[in-house]
Amino acid sequence: MVHFKGMLDVMGKLIKKTAVGSKIIELCIFADNLIYEELAKYYNKKTIFKGIAMPTCISVNEVCAYNSPLIEDSTTIKEGDLVKVELGAHVDGYPGIVAHSFVVQSDTKAPVTGKKAEVILAAYKSIQAALRLIKPGNTNNQVTSTIAKICESYDVNPVEGVLSHEIKKHLIDGNKVILNKETFDQKAEDSEFQIHDVVGLDVFVSSGDGKPKEVLLI
Repeated sequence: MVHFKGMLDVMGKLIKKTAVGSKIIELCIFADNLIYEELAKYYNKKTIFKGIAMPTCISVNEVCAYNSPLIEDSTTIKEGDLVKVELGAHVDGYPGIVAHSFVVQSDTKAPVTGKKAEVILAAYKSIQAALRLIKPGNTNNQVTSTIAKICESYDVNPVEGVLSHEIKKHLIDGNKVILNKETFDQKAEDSEFQIHDVVGLDVFVSSGDGKPKEVLLI
């Protein structure tokens, strides 16, 4: 997936550009433009539809995800902000989506400590464990329970209502799912991973109770 590598390149350039005082909307536009530049490099002699699969989203601190602000938004990145970035492109309906979390600090060598460090480590280790579990013979609920155990060890919580979906051509939310957290109201039937399954893995971790609220950021 050449466009997936291209998205990793875009992510790297966006991270380098993100600094204290940066406007979120300007960073989103910067990354979206880079995505179009990357897509222009491929399949230009064929009639293949290609474009942005997910507009660049930059969500800060308590905002979980999917913040792609309006052009008039003036919100800037502040010292110590925990920044979550998601972006992606598709070629012929097959998406390549990447995400990354990082802390913005003037002193890039300064350590990240406290709950901020714990949620980052819990999310990172949950992702690494999930990647090892997503293979034939294992099930979706094994991944969910492993995320819960890792978060418990860091005294943080997986976020409720987050699902990792099977991905297919023209489809980013297939029927096969992995729950980020099982609750009384939300459970998933056991489903064994199969060869050639493609999963869009989402792991969300909170230093709070893990119960998000849907809001419109204006």
